[in-house]
Amino acid sequence: MSITAAMVKELRDKTNAGMMDCKKALGECNGDMTKAVDWLRQKGLAVAAKRADRQASEGQIVSYIHAGGKLGVLVEVNCETDFTGKTEEFSQFAKDLAMQVAAANPICVSPEELPAEVVEREKDIYRAQALESGKPEKIWDKIIEGKLKKFESESCLLKQAFVKDPDKTIEDLLNEMRAKTGENVQVRRFVRFVLGAQS
Repeated sequence: MSITAAMVKELRDKTNAGMMDCKKALGECNGDMTKAVDWLRQKGLAVAAKRADRQASEGQIVSYIHAGGKLGVLVEVNCETDFTGKTEEFSQFAKDLAMQVAAANPICVSPEELPAEVVEREKDIYRAQALESGKPEKIWDKIIEGKLKKFESESCLLKQAFVKDPDKTIEDLLNEMRAKTGENVQVRRFVRFVLGAQS
């Protein structure tokens, strides 16, 4: 199948990837737009994985204040260069993260940061639920695993569905930012303040 300039432009508009990358993706996927988007995302992930050990000490700390000053969030997002950290796109990404924390109230950035005692408490609850459900014991582990994944998707920032576009997770957004910037972008930490609440 011949790849037209219009197809390349459409893929570029969808992904913000380079023209040559878009052309190659369409060629590899026989002009299938959906598969080409996936191909580019996978390529971005592979490149991001290679960069994961590079130092990311630039970036921004962004604030978001909501509900008439009754809810506030600070988020630290890091990248490798001062140049990237000052771009409008990076700033918007950091603002979106702060808004996400305000709206979705995650516990931590990633599943690896979930406190062990929290995970164990959740597992105990799920085990008790499985016992009460009357389902066979041999499938309890699968049930517990599924419920734990759901808990992570609600409690860990990177696993949450993006409030502006629920078809994407925050991790998807992060990987897109890494692919676009060519840098090791990291969501370092966040803090969420609610007026009058104990921290």
